Amino acid sequence: MTSSLAATFAVQSAQLLADPVAHGPWGTGPWGTGFSPWFLLFPLFWILVIGLFIFFARRTWRRNHEWATARGGESVLRERYARGEIDETEYRQRLEVLGGDSSGDSRGNRR
Repeated sequence: MTSSLAATFAVQSAQLLADPVAHGPWGTGPWGTGFSPWFLLFPLFWILVIGLFIFFARRTWRRNHEWATARGGESVLRERYARGEIDETEYRQRLEVLGGDSSGDSRGNRR
């Protein structure tokens, strides 16, 4: 009995060691036989996630950069007004020019 049990374990272990060599790393198992391309889905998934992250990060940065450059003149004007370099009327006139108010002409006269 022990010799047959030992022989069974020897055959099983030899077969277990020989299986990856005979059938390659994909082997034959519950998922079918031969090569399966399912392992490509995991790297593709992470490439897609990282690509979307980069896309949205660049888009957000670009939008914030455009907003900051558009608002740059107004922030400088607010700082000058806060420091007392310009008075309120000059502040409002320059703010209208920066805002692109179309109701006045280039000299500040209303139509």
